[in-house]
Amino acid sequence: MTSQAKNFILSLVVAIAIVLIPSQYFPLAQLSVIEQRVMALFVFAAMLWVLEPIPIYATSILIIVLELLTISTSGINVLIDNQGDHFGELIAYKDIMGTFASPIILLFLGGFFLAMASTKYRLDQGLAKVLLKPFGTRPKMIMLGLMIITAVFSMFMSNTATTAMMLAILAPVLTCFDEKDPGRIAFALSIPFAANIGGIGTPIGTPPNALALKYLTGENNIGFGEWMAFGVPFVIVLLAVAWFLLLKFFPPKAEHLALEIKGKFMTSRKAIIVYVTFGLTILLWLFDFVHGMNSYTVAMIPVAVFLAFGIITKEDLKKMSWDVLWLVSGGIALGLGLEKSGLAAHLVNSIPFDQYAPVLIVAMAAILATIMANFMSNTATANLLLPIITAVGVSVMSLEALGGAKMLILATTLAASLGMSLPISTPPNALAHATGMIESRHMSKVGVTLAIVGLVLIGILMYVLNKVNFL
Repeated sequence: MTSQAKNFILSLVVAIAIVLIPSQYFPLAQLSVIEQRVMALFVFAAMLWVLEPIPIYATSILIIVLELLTISTSGINVLIDNQGDHFGELIAYKDIMGTFASPIILLFLGGFFLAMASTKYRLDQGLAKVLLKPFGTRPKMIMLGLMIITAVFSMFMSNTATTAMMLAILAPVLTCFDEKDPGRIAFALSIPFAANIGGIGTPIGTPPNALALKYLTGENNIGFGEWMAFGVPFVIVLLAVAWFLLLKFFPPKAEHLALEIKGKFMTSRKAIIVYVTFGLTILLWLFDFVHGMNSYTVAMIPVAVFLAFGIITKEDLKKMSWDVLWLVSGGIALGLGLEKSGLAAHLVNSIPFDQYAPVLIVAMAAILATIMANFMSNTATANLLLPIITAVGVSVMSLEALGGAKMLILATTLAASLGMSLPISTPPNALAHATGMIESRHMSKVGVTLAIVGLVLIGILMYVLNKVNFL
């Protein structure tokens, strides 16, 4: 039996045990049958996402199907027949299925279309060539330029796609270094770290940000421009810290490098449509307070335009990262189950958070998110934590002085993007590690330090946002 099979069976056995254990043995008073099943699904998902006996997107789909079968209004009869006062409320099957068409999913879809079109019509290479020119030939300045371009692209494109593109641009640069020059390591690490950091800057930059918007509704709502108002400054500071650490730990010995980027802007009709649509979409996202359209509506504009003009074809659609959309859908469905079943509120109410200092609650949530994100995807981390964190933020009155649920959600979300200490932590890390230029210890050396600094910066950011009445 393979290790994957053993891990899957272990996860399944634990989940089944949670379902079969009599409710009175749980530390939660009056736990309903539905809540107990949701708890089992939560643990099952967590174990599968951590152990990865099956692909993480497959786990998401599996969770959605299991929710439909066991806790929905269209489940298996023998499992959903009301069994008394402690059975709990079933969740409407349309709500669970609706996670596939959640506005968050459509926001990501728009981002995928922009990323694919910009690569197909060389917008990425053209911008990189133009924007890197001012950085000259000094290694530390070229690395800064590469990091800035990577971070900017990752704000609007997939971090993984951005890393793949920038590593291709970096390849000829690395050949200019002597094999024993530590600068090779610094340059190889600069791309994934910049991509991970850059994604923090916008709601579509990384999945945890988009997931956070699911919980930042009503009075806690944050627009695209509002997110960038604090996200971009945070990215700038953290990017500068990463640049400094890389130069400190792996100082380049070479004094000058020749950076050559092939490719330039295209002038075809379709290319011009892509460039105009890309710029217009970003402007509409930034100025949503002027025109009134939310981020989700704006995200559908490039989808419609690129399909209507044949810019994105059927073959292009086949190459898109649909697995990411499924992964996010599963996270939304899991959060829906925790919320609608009442389990999230039940868990929160059972813990005496009022006995803890508000600052300690925030620190614990952020540190936990960072640690988890190092060993599982930041998306899975956000999927698991945000429903519970939201319930904590709403129920603990002492947090209001610091910004309430809004602050706690933001701190946890930003912290989830700090998990980048291992090759398995993020896809950009894995891509960089695959170049053979760096070892795990190199990544951990910078990643752990950067995470600690990042957590401190999150604390400072939350303090400033609260002082200016943003929270």
